[in-house]
Amino acid sequence: MTISNSQIPILTVSALNSAAREIIEGNFPLLRVEGELSNFSSPGSGHWYFSLKDARAQVRCAMFRQRNIYTRIQPRNGMQVQVLAQPTLYEGRGEFQLIVEQLLDAGEGDLQARFAALKDKLAAEGLFAPELKRPLPRWPQRVAVVTSASGAALHDIRVTLARRWPMLAVMVYPVLVQGDQAAAQICTALARIASRQQEDVVILARGGGSAEDVWCFNEESVARAIRACPVPVVTGIGHEIDFTIADFAGDLRAPTALSGCRGCRHNGDNWNSPCSARYGTRPSVSTTCGCAFVIPASGCRMPSTVCV
Repeated sequence: MTISNSQIPILTVSALNSAAREIIEGNFPLLRVEGELSNFSSPGSGHWYFSLKDARAQVRCAMFRQRNIYTRIQPRNGMQVQVLAQPTLYEGRGEFQLIVEQLLDAGEGDLQARFAALKDKLAAEGLFAPELKRPLPRWPQRVAVVTSASGAALHDIRVTLARRWPMLAVMVYPVLVQGDQAAAQICTALARIASRQQEDVVILARGGGSAEDVWCFNEESVARAIRACPVPVVTGIGHEIDFTIADFAGDLRAPTALSGCRGCRHNGDNWNSPCSARYGTRPSVSTTCGCAFVIPASGCRMPSTVCV
């Protein structure tokens, strides 16, 4: 069959590249791609440009500033990384490239895949269903804090609770918050809280860290222990941008450990003003052997903090 030139439409270069871009984006979903990072550059715009390569090929990548500001790692040439990206064509130069939404160390990328699989599994079971969320008490008398006895998170929680709600009793259940034994200790602490039935709300907390550091909060056993606990659980884990499986399982997610204090009641009322007017000064706080005790200032009735 012979096709005459008159039957073939004439395209401008711009039209060709635009059509090619639409075909690529319309036929490729978001993809995870792993490779070695090279040719990294970060101009004044704040955008990142680099290549991903393996032994046989390479592809250009762009990660715009509004995405890369949330990246935990500092990219460097030679790193093995995983990206979540949209394949596209840069029309101006006719170059195939990836627009990167997420950049992870290759090891962290494997953790992310495990996280997504477990999240989907538990969500399908209904473990995160809104109707399962327990209401927070309006006037809690005792708060259970499940965290490291020596971490900065516990200090921040104690000081904040003493300042905002000085009549509150704080019961500390010290646990490891990273490492192989951490998940088992967290589950044991939640089971003890359930059996004692003495606290009105639980704060499950730790400070920031890498994905590996906070991984114990992504264990299935911890999520199930949270849902099995009859006491409402407020989670305050890692940084504001961090989400763990425990956050989805809990009854309220606070962005940080410190914010967990403010979330342990169903509203944000501050008990400090009326109490300060009545009892006077704020407490002084000391720590003994990793176990926290709040020492009331003279003439001021303040919360006791007891390690359980």
